[in-house]
Amino acid sequence: MLEALIDKQHSQPARSGRGYSRGFRSRCVRAESRTASALLSPSPGSGAGPGGAAPCCGFPRSPLPLRPRSPSPRPSPPSRSPRPGPALPSASRRAQLGPHLCRARCSPQPQRGPLGRAMSLHGKRKEIYKYEAPWTVYAMNWSVRPDKRFRLALGSFVEEYNNKVQLVGLDEESSEFICRNTFDHPYPTTKLMWIPDTKGVYPDLLATSGDYLRVWRVGETETRLECLLNNNKNSDFCAPLTSFDWNEVDPYLLGTSSIDTTCTIWGLETGQVLGRVNLVSGHVKTQLIAHDKEVYDIAFSRAGGGRDMFASVGADGSVRMFDLRHLEHSTIIYEDPQHHPLLRLCWNKQDPNYLATMAMDGMEVVILDVRVPCTPVARLNNHRACVNGIAWAPHSSCHICTAADDHQALIWDIQQMPRAIEDPILAYTAEGEINNVQWASTQPDWIAICYNNCLEILRV
Repeated sequence: MLEALIDKQHSQPARSGRGYSRGFRSRCVRAESRTASALLSPSPGSGAGPGGAAPCCGFPRSPLPLRPRSPSPRPSPPSRSPRPGPALPSASRRAQLGPHLCRARCSPQPQRGPLGRAMSLHGKRKEIYKYEAPWTVYAMNWSVRPDKRFRLALGSFVEEYNNKVQLVGLDEESSEFICRNTFDHPYPTTKLMWIPDTKGVYPDLLATSGDYLRVWRVGETETRLECLLNNNKNSDFCAPLTSFDWNEVDPYLLGTSSIDTTCTIWGLETGQVLGRVNLVSGHVKTQLIAHDKEVYDIAFSRAGGGRDMFASVGADGSVRMFDLRHLEHSTIIYEDPQHHPLLRLCWNKQDPNYLATMAMDGMEVVILDVRVPCTPVARLNNHRACVNGIAWAPHSSCHICTAADDHQALIWDIQQMPRAIEDPILAYTAEGEINNVQWASTQPDWIAICYNNCLEILRV
């Protein structure tokens, strides 16, 4: 699915919003395999338009919604493996979870998950919560604010100029998701992300990428555009943004990736004007040519203090690592043997030596160790269709979730690296091709997936 908007995306007119040619396909969905190509229509409007973690309690807590896999016996992990994560279910525990949960995984065709039936032993708390949006969902992100534990932002994927962003929250009294706010967004959001503020000390901000990087201020009753970040103000054309990342150590730093081969690091600023407190603005800190072709993703690393190092992937099939303190050179961490475009990368949340990436049309996820460049330490290849999403566990260096067009969300234990990893330890089958997966950083027993027009959060 995430065969992202990759049909040679050409530079597009900016402010008029017109002629967002066949280029800007929200790299969102390898939905190209489903939604064909996202050829976005000319815009009638303006491009500026409206523009602590839970305990590490192991897997799983109850039989649903994820079904266990029985991994083959493997030798003890070598010294280079990630630090051990939370305890995994024992063989006796797996047996208690019930054989009916494993049968679907053995079928060559995707099976429907146990929607609606999943209730935990705690009584009212369900194992699956589902929300249906009025349009196809691709971009999504968990809020990390302590007072907004079950709040997510969702972005539409509609093949036209007018798109939407919804803010939804779980009403724990009714056990249903409720739409708290909806606002307009020009073109589909290629990514959206809440400010990484786990203490609630910064303004409640949400950033989105598409034709530009936009920062929104979220209020109780409305969401307003705070600033639009454009580093090419002397041109009527813009190069669409494929992704971005928000620095967790310094929330005043954001990095964007673009089809024009560049990555841009932005600095946010706050000021005060009459009647408005903490007005947010931004400026370019640095821009660099990161790849030989389009850049499809960017992610800050927690290495070296977590502020200055980041990696990117692109259409040239390489993973490259940069240091803001030494931008005169970069390090090539990996190159795809067939030079297939790499669409996504994701850093291990607990061990900054490891990252995961995936190629366009690829059915596997490649795990890399930056200390051993160019040689994957593991390949996760149990999917039967294109992989669209990757999410590392926030509380464990040894667990990662992958999601794909085969309707499967799989959780893997990678402790035995560099030994071959043959099977996932847990699996969930959705009712459609999974477009995206997000593991909640402040409550690691919840994973969110989206498919078709549905959002589901799964308790693991």
